[in-house]
Amino acid sequence: MAQFVDIAEKAGLHMKNVFGGVNTKKYIIETTGTGVAIFDYDNDGWPDIFIVNGTTLEGLPPDEAPTNHLYHNNHDGTFTDVTQKAGLTHTGWGQGVCVGDYDNDGWEDLYVTYYGKNVLYRNNGDGKFSDVSEKAGVAGTGKAWGTGCAFVDYDRDGRLDLMVANYVDFDIKTAPAPGERAACIWKGVPVMCGPRGLPWTSNTLYHNRGDGTFEDVTKKAHIDQTDGHYAFSVSTLDYDDDGWPDIYVACDSTPSILYHNNHDGTFTDVAVLAGAAFNEDGRAQAGMGSTVADFNGDGRLDIFRTNFSDDTSTLYSNKGKGIFEDVTFAAGLGLHTRYLGWGTMFFDFDNDGWPDLLLVNGHVYPEVDSQHLGSSFQEPRILYHNNGDGTFTDISANGGPGITTVSSSRGLAIVDLRNEGQLSAVVSNMNAPPSLLVNEVRNGNHWVAFRTIGMKSNRDGIGARITVKAGGRTLVDEVRSGSSYISNNDMRVHFGLGATAKIDWVDVRWPSGLVEKFGNLAVDRIHTLREGNGAAAEKK
Repeated sequence: MAQFVDIAEKAGLHMKNVFGGVNTKKYIIETTGTGVAIFDYDNDGWPDIFIVNGTTLEGLPPDEAPTNHLYHNNHDGTFTDVTQKAGLTHTGWGQGVCVGDYDNDGWEDLYVTYYGKNVLYRNNGDGKFSDVSEKAGVAGTGKAWGTGCAFVDYDRDGRLDLMVANYVDFDIKTAPAPGERAACIWKGVPVMCGPRGLPWTSNTLYHNRGDGTFEDVTKKAHIDQTDGHYAFSVSTLDYDDDGWPDIYVACDSTPSILYHNNHDGTFTDVAVLAGAAFNEDGRAQAGMGSTVADFNGDGRLDIFRTNFSDDTSTLYSNKGKGIFEDVTFAAGLGLHTRYLGWGTMFFDFDNDGWPDLLLVNGHVYPEVDSQHLGSSFQEPRILYHNNGDGTFTDISANGGPGITTVSSSRGLAIVDLRNEGQLSAVVSNMNAPPSLLVNEVRNGNHWVAFRTIGMKSNRDGIGARITVKAGGRTLVDEVRSGSSYISNNDMRVHFGLGATAKIDWVDVRWPSGLVEKFGNLAVDRIHTLREGNGAAAEKK
């Protein structure tokens, strides 16, 4: 069914992640790791790979300072490092990344979060990027700790806005040392402190003015009314199917946030009322990554979240009318409690029409290896196969060495590397090279994927809801930026079709409100859907 192997070295992904100490972590800043982005930066039709990098407490000489890395897809399963040529050489405590064409010029731009000032790279269209962070007004003050992010057109004006999650109000000069406080001891062992006991901070929302600059609308949009959270990953979804994008933020050691879009430029955190803040026991978990899909085929978008060790991950089933239910155990996802989960994605690796789940793991305390605490710093990945009946089966043990090999992983992004419908995964590993997980098992199942181009809507079509009718089933997903753990997936929307060799129709609800149908679309192809080129159905 699955045989994932790591071909990163063979494919040319040779960078090494640098992120704090290797054998010990003195401060929480050394533990969070970095994200991964998949995007076609040169518009050649092939997905490229961007991996964020970090630094160390001691710092490094300028000529040795780690940079992020951009890898160009050579169309043959290999990649070339074009970081220097592209001008993506910023250094520092890199964290997350998201992709979006914020200026609607047809070239994907890149936003990278940092502990410190964030960076917006404008794609110049010639293989190079320009740092426009300060000019655009999205660098921040330099005092925040940016983590997850996502481009989203929250007011549906045709321009991509930017949501940035912020983790801890952290100052290394005043940060407590390992074991200094009760919160800095784990199972009797002195460890780095946080996030509990450290001050939190607000998330940030930037509104795109349309002239290359953004306005900080955090207060105006009521994003600041959700203080008291340690925010990590950002996933966008229209969970109540009202045509307006909502935002889910997985939060560490505090309730997660579900920002409901009020249609007037403001948001309300409804996570508690909606049942997506806590687990089924009413307990706040330590959320890390999040992913969105219709896992049970009922036409509603569900949420999955990874959490800290000694706990399960959480699957929230969307029951409609704005309500979620924790179905983790009922779905067979409550088996593992020893692993500390980070990046996670729904993806249909066998193209049977049911989204499967991949989780990458790794502890934050290197001390667990020497203290025999029931956990390991390096941990295997977990692969769940969707049974198509609302449950999953753990097939990790038979998923291949790319799944069973241990590492301390963080970011994860899914990609169709060869444009052939076979989904792969790129993983960022702590103080180690990245992983490129490719499934060597092929079957005869069909698939289809879509790239969206907005005209009145934002150019990427981010927020568009795509519905596929095929083989008696209705499949639903949305175009989104961000998601997973501080990462950005291939934004082309992929659907497995199983044995079905014919698509009845494809329905797209664009962010502009236009709903149109596309017909005569072949399977086993990546189609480009341009707003206005389908048969208009209705306005919503």
